[in-house]
Amino acid sequence: MQIVLVSGLSGAGKSIALDVLEDAGFYCVDNLPATLLMDVVGFLAEAGHERVALSVDARSAALAALPKSVARLKVDGADCRVLFLEAATPTLVRRFSETRRRHPLTVEGLTIAEAIERERALLGEIAELGHRIDTSELQPKALRNWIRDLLGLGAVRLALLFESFAYRDGIPLDADWVIDSRMLPNPHYDPALRALTGRDTAVIAYLDGQEAVQRFLEDVCAFFARWLPEVLKENRSYVSVAIGCTGGRHRSVYLAEKLAAAFADEWRVLVRHRGLARE
Repeated sequence: MQIVLVSGLSGAGKSIALDVLEDAGFYCVDNLPATLLMDVVGFLAEAGHERVALSVDARSAALAALPKSVARLKVDGADCRVLFLEAATPTLVRRFSETRRRHPLTVEGLTIAEAIERERALLGEIAELGHRIDTSELQPKALRNWIRDLLGLGAVRLALLFESFAYRDGIPLDADWVIDSRMLPNPHYDPALRALTGRDTAVIAYLDGQEAVQRFLEDVCAFFARWLPEVLKENRSYVSVAIGCTGGRHRSVYLAEKLAAAFADEWRVLVRHRGLARE
C-alpha cells in the first residue's frame, strides 16, 4: 500500500497537495484526526485501495502519537511518505489577509501571526518525519509540479472532450473552446445524405472529398497540437471542445469524430454528440 501523509502549516498548500494526489488516483482523506490514522488505513486497505493520501493538521488530537504510527506503517510494509508544507510567517499572514480566511487556531484568541507560530510549534515533530517544502516563494502551479516530481507521479494525462452541437440549440455551457463549422459545405442539401449523420459512411465520404473541409480539419489539428501541451502546463486535467454546425448532425459530428481519432493516441479522448443524443 502506498500512503502519503500530508501535513504542514495552514495556508502553506496542503489542499493543493491533496488535489495533485487525487488527480493522480490517490484516495484522499482531509483533516483526519491522528488517532484514527491506523484504523482508516486498515479500513481502506480492506476496501482494496492501494494508493491513499491522508491530511493531518494541528487541530488533530494526539499529534504526539503520529511518529509512532508512521513507523508502524513502515514496519508493516507500507510505502509511507510524509510531505510537510511550510512557509515564512509573513507569507502566511499575507495569504490569510488576501483570502480573508480565518486561521484555524485564531479561535483560541490569538492573532494570525501568533496562531501561525503556535501551529508551527505544535507540528514541530511531524515536520521532521519526511520531506519539507517551503512554499513561501512558490506559485500554486510550481508547487503542483514540485509535488509530482517529488512523489514520482508523472504528468496528468489530459482528458479531451470533443462535443458536437447545433447552434440553433445554443453553445454548450461547459465549452472551453468553440469551433464554428457552419461555413463548410453542408451535406444537408444533398437529399441522399439529409437523413444521415456525420458518422455514416456516405456523409464521411462526402466530407472527406471536400477540399475546404480537409483544410479546415488540418488547421484545427495544428492548433490543438500546438496549444494543448501549453494547456497541460497550467495543470488542467480536462478540456472541452465544442464543435458546432447548423443542425448538429453532419459537419460537427464528422469533425468531432475526426479530431478524436487524431488525438486519441496522445490524450484521453471522449466524444459526445448533443444533436444525436435524442435519437
